[in-house]
Amino acid sequence: MDDLDALLADARARLDGVAKVRIGAVREPRRIRRAFGARPVIAPVADAWHLGVLLVGEADLWATGSVLRAAEEVRRGYTAESQRERAAIRGMAFRGGFAEGETFHYDARAVDDEHPDPLVRQGDRILVRWSPAGFLAPLEAYLDERIQLARD
Repeated sequence: MDDLDALLADARARLDGVAKVRIGAVREPRRIRRAFGARPVIAPVADAWHLGVLLVGEADLWATGSVLRAAEEVRRGYTAESQRERAAIRGMAFRGGFAEGETFHYDARAVDDEHPDPLVRQGDRILVRWSPAGFLAPLEAYLDERIQLARD
């Protein structure tokens, strides 16, 4: 029988010394600051190890969301709306405290009993959905492989 807490505790111990990434979340300015032109930012909220579709924190677990690099906002002539949106998000992260060029994760979703995806329980085993096509792998083997990649 797989025990999620034990698997994650073992993973955290083996990841000691491996660099973490930061997770950001949108923070709206207070009403009074908004009146003076303050804009929303993406501020750092947690550190975690990036292991494929999972972000493993010291005490929490998230499903990986979107990943970008923070950048100072500059006026660009993007033709695609998606490029404009990504540039705005990069600028929000820079204003929120991420360094220029720093990789950050946002839209990460907490993995818990109510929202287990990408984890799937089949009987006594815990599997991870590691691709958009829905391929499943045993969580223990998946963590072993990803930890080895992170350490190398």
